[in-house]
Amino acid sequence: MTYSERYLHLEEKIDIDSHVLCRYRIKTERMSIKEAAAAIATEQSTGTWTDLVTLKDEIFEKYGAKVVEIKGNEASIAFPEDDFSIDVGGVPQILSVIAGNLFGLADIDGVRLEDVIFPPGILKQFKGPKFGIGGLRKILDRPEKPLVGTIVKPKIGLSPKETAEYILECGRGGLTNSKDDETLVNQEFCPIEERTVAIAEALDTLKDEGRRMVHAINVSTSGHRILELAERVQELGALEIMVDVLTCGFGAVQALAEDPSIKVPIHVHRTMHGAITRNPEHGISMLPFTKLVRMCGGDALHIGSLGVGKMRGTKKEDLANRDACIDSTVPYKPVMPVCSGGLHPGMVKKIVEIAGKDVQIQAGGGVAGHPGGIRKGAMAMSQAVDASFQGIELSQYAKKHKELMDALNKWGCL
Repeated sequence: MTYSERYLHLEEKIDIDSHVLCRYRIKTERMSIKEAAAAIATEQSTGTWTDLVTLKDEIFEKYGAKVVEIKGNEASIAFPEDDFSIDVGGVPQILSVIAGNLFGLADIDGVRLEDVIFPPGILKQFKGPKFGIGGLRKILDRPEKPLVGTIVKPKIGLSPKETAEYILECGRGGLTNSKDDETLVNQEFCPIEERTVAIAEALDTLKDEGRRMVHAINVSTSGHRILELAERVQELGALEIMVDVLTCGFGAVQALAEDPSIKVPIHVHRTMHGAITRNPEHGISMLPFTKLVRMCGGDALHIGSLGVGKMRGTKKEDLANRDACIDSTVPYKPVMPVCSGGLHPGMVKKIVEIAGKDVQIQAGGGVAGHPGGIRKGAMAMSQAVDASFQGIELSQYAKKHKELMDALNKWGCL
């Protein structure tokens, strides 16, 4: 199969304000990088594997993708804005262009979408977060310190009452956030309505005690039901909702964020991303997904554990996700970056040093696995955040904080 070099525009300048610019990493042995890049541009815009009698010059010139740069094994391809839907927030069609059939091209051994930059004309179709970092901080009355949270563990099996008791203990231990895990929605052992009510009562108790805390109820479900479910748990007292974005779809996040009836923040989980992002030679990096979540209106998003937790990922990649959450060049409120996955108090200072203070640090096992129990596990995490915020070494701070010392003795300190 041959692909036309007409799609190569390596010596030309393009108007980045009228194109979607994508960067792809390409692995190819049967084609040159130039041929492979041309194949991607061809397949994803106006061409196919052979010449077309229907491809008129004016169509090619207006709608054809352009390979604008090749560096090593990476190619930058610009897609004219006119290639994209005029529907407000057309994420499905966006992905079909920039991340569609190209992954199946037989003559290319591997291709990975590393990054995407959207022009103003597409960005304005989206509204972004309702709350973002500032809104979450205002709700929690926590203007500067990192947010510190937990994931209820075990992720499935606890009753509504047990879940609420867990959250109450965490709140009394000083945590600001908690959340359902990604696999818990509305199982028989923990019905979502009963769970929401029990958690709301626990959060009210904490509020009466002078503590502010929010819990994200997982409303991930079928597309035609997710708004109804979110409205229902909000009605029952939910202060935050959670969506598994890759299993539910970006449209689910957007529908919730843009509906005026939803008046609570949206915590976005990225479960299943590893199936798409993990292979460095094929798939899609997390960075384009991060940008799309922000466009669609997520208020908080998992970005990885900055290379210190149990989940695979590099500090460089996770920091790129953090940067996309807070990038001031796009017309949206910044998203709260969430670090989680195998974290414990001994990792907190390292995370704050890498990510800064606008971060939400979450520990599940790092709270529930504390030798002193849930409340002391929460206290240890809170103490680690306080020490890190003040720039004090954890080992030094732990000398006067037994809960933190017990955690460091069990798990160590980075």
